[in-house]
Amino acid sequence: MKSRIDTASSTTGESANKNQHENIITPRLQLVAWEITRTCNLFCAHCRASASDAQYSGELTTEECFQVIEEILEVGKPIIILTGGEPLVRQDIFQIAKYAVNRGLRVVVGSNGTLITREMADKLKQIPISRIAISVDFPLADLQNEFRGQVGAYEAAMIGIGNLGQAGIDVQINSTITKMNIPYLDELLSLVLRVGAVAFHPFMLVAAGRGKDLTSEELSPEKYEEVLTWIYDRQMEMGDKVSIRPTDVPHFQRVIKQRQKGQATPVIEKTNQTTSHHPANHVVRGCLAGTGFSFISHRGRVQGCGYLDVEAGDLRKNSFSKIWADSSLFDHLRDLSNLKGKCGLCEYKRICGGCRARAFEATGDCFEAEPYCIYQPVRQ
Repeated sequence: MKSRIDTASSTTGESANKNQHENIITPRLQLVAWEITRTCNLFCAHCRASASDAQYSGELTTEECFQVIEEILEVGKPIIILTGGEPLVRQDIFQIAKYAVNRGLRVVVGSNGTLITREMADKLKQIPISRIAISVDFPLADLQNEFRGQVGAYEAAMIGIGNLGQAGIDVQINSTITKMNIPYLDELLSLVLRVGAVAFHPFMLVAAGRGKDLTSEELSPEKYEEVLTWIYDRQMEMGDKVSIRPTDVPHFQRVIKQRQKGQATPVIEKTNQTTSHHPANHVVRGCLAGTGFSFISHRGRVQGCGYLDVEAGDLRKNSFSKIWADSSLFDHLRDLSNLKGKCGLCEYKRICGGCRARAFEATGDCFEAEPYCIYQPVRQ
C-alpha cells in the first residue's frame, strides 16, 4: 500500500510540475517599439498616444537614448522599431538609429510617411534603416485625410512611399481596421501590391488614447473573426508576393491552428504557391507583451506594449535589462496561470494569450479574458 501511495504522490507531483512548466513562457526579447517622441505633425483619430503637434517635456535626450540601446543589448539583439508620435520630427533620429545599427541592431521606423522627402529617404538608406512602416488606412484620399486629421496626408504619404522605393528601402503598409475601412480591405491590399510594399499589417483597433472615441467603430467579435479569416485566405493566395500579418489580435494564432487542421493543405495544393509567407511562419505567439516584446515611451516608461497602459519600470530609475528581468508585471505576464475567465481555460492560451491591452481597457484588469474573441474553450 505504501508503495502505491508513493507512486501516486510522485505522479501527482510530476503532473503539477508539467502544468507549471506549460504555464510559464520563457522570455526572449524579439521586438522593442520605442516612442522616441510623442510630437506628431498629424492628428489621427485612433492615436493611442493622443499625440499632437506640440513639444512634450521630459523626452529622453540623445545621450539617454544611446544608454538605453546599450541596456537593451544586455538582454539581446531585438529589432528596434522607432515610432512616435511621428519619429521623423525628432532632429536626432538619424544619430539614434545610426548608433543602434552600428551596435548590431536591426532598426525599422514606423511613420505616417508625410515627411519623407527624397533627401530624407536617402539619409535613412545610408544608416541603413531596414524597413519603414507607413500608415495608410484608406485607399481613398478624402477618407485617409479625414482619419489622419490633415488635408493632403494621403498624397504626402504616397509621395513618401515613392521616395522610399527609389532609395531602395523596404516599405510595409500598416492599416488600423475599423468598421469605417473594412469595406476597403481588398482595395487596401491592391494598394499594397501597387506600391511594391513587402508587407501588409492590418492593426486591429485597440481603443486607447484618442482611439477611445472610436469605440462605436470597433468591429464586433464576429467581424474580427471574419477579418482574420480574410487575412489567412489572402496570405494563402498571395504566397510570397507579400507578407500579411495582423497586429494587436493574438487569437489569429488560434485561427491559424484551426485552419491548418481543416483547410490549409487543400489551399496550398490548389494555389501551388511557395509558403515562406504562410501565416504559420510568422511570430509563433499572439500576445508578446513582456515575453518577446516591450514598449518604451518618450519619457522612458517601459510597458508590455504601447496599448497596455501599465508601467513595468522607469528607465530613469532602473536599466532596461533590470526591468526586463525583474519587473513584477512582466513576471506575471509570463505566467499563464494568471489569465482569468475563458482565456485561463483555453487550450490555445500558450500560442495566443489574448490581448492584454484590450482586456485592460475593457475591465481595468489586464489578466481578464480577451473581450473580442468568439472562441469558447473546450475545457470548461
